[in-house]
Amino acid sequence: MTLLEIMRTSAVIPVIAIDDPDHAVPLAKALVAGGIRVLEVTLRTQHGLGAIRAMSQVEGAIVGVGTLTQPEEFVAARDAGAVFGVSPGLTDALIAAAKSSGLPLLPGVMTPSEVMKAREQGFKQLKLFPAVPAGGVGMLNAIAGPLSDVVFCPTGGISQDTAPAFLSLKNVACVGGSWLTPKDAMQAGDWDRITAIAKAASALRH
Repeated sequence: MTLLEIMRTSAVIPVIAIDDPDHAVPLAKALVAGGIRVLEVTLRTQHGLGAIRAMSQVEGAIVGVGTLTQPEEFVAARDAGAVFGVSPGLTDALIAAAKSSGLPLLPGVMTPSEVMKAREQGFKQLKLFPAVPAGGVGMLNAIAGPLSDVVFCPTGGISQDTAPAFLSLKNVACVGGSWLTPKDAMQAGDWDRITAIAKAASALRH
């Protein structure tokens, strides 16, 4: 699948931080059961790579790696089973690592200049981050004219209630959000609740 096809698979890409490795597989199964197949597992905890390895074995799951900030993380995540990567920003070192590893990258941008630099490097699918502080729907509307060939996954500060406004924009393929995996539900092993949240999120597809 291309990165754009992956982005268009789910209305929402959950941003997942795994604190307990035993949660990885049941969480992935719960999200997929609710219609959310694209999963971004961040490297914010020590269990990130192990979770990617486990979740990528779950039928129907399309697992990516998030919070890529160091070049060496690309190959490690790819070898663990990640099929795409997400970064909070974009540097020359990350550009080189993405190209050498072959891991499709959804890089974070916040300003028109950053969008233009990313586009010059061949990136036309971008993550607006942090989306709400960066201007949200108004920002995306404003840059849709001069930068009409770029498609976004806005992430940061988006909720179930505000997601529809983002998803209605022509330059938005999906949104990223952490509300799909509430910590209290994960700690309690309440996978049915997470499946219900996922069903509500998957119904947001514009």
